[in-house]
Amino acid sequence: MWQQVIVAVIVAAAVLHFCTRYLPAAWRRQIVYFLSRRGFDQNRMARLFRTQSSCGDGCSSCGSCDSAPAASSDAPPPSTPSQRVIKLHVQR
Repeated sequence: MWQQVIVAVIVAAAVLHFCTRYLPAAWRRQIVYFLSRRGFDQNRMARLFRTQSSCGDGCSSCGSCDSAPAASSDAPPPSTPSQRVIKLHVQR
C-alpha cells in the first residue's frame, strides 16, 4: 500500500518536472491559463511553468538582445567583457 503511494508521488513529481521543463512554451501557457481558471494563483503558476518573459524572448530587460555598437561610435568600451572565456591548459 505505502509503496504504491510513494511510487504515485514520485511519478507525479516526474510528470510535473517534465511539464515545467520540456513542454513547448505555448502548451505551458495553456496549462497556466487552465489552472488559473480553476482557482490557482496565476503568478505562482507562471513562475512554476516558466512562462514569464525571460532572456532571449525580446523583452529587452537584460540588454543581451541589443545590437553591438558601431566601430565609429565615440562611446568608451565597456569596462567588463560581455563574454567570459575559460582557458583550458592540457597537461600531458
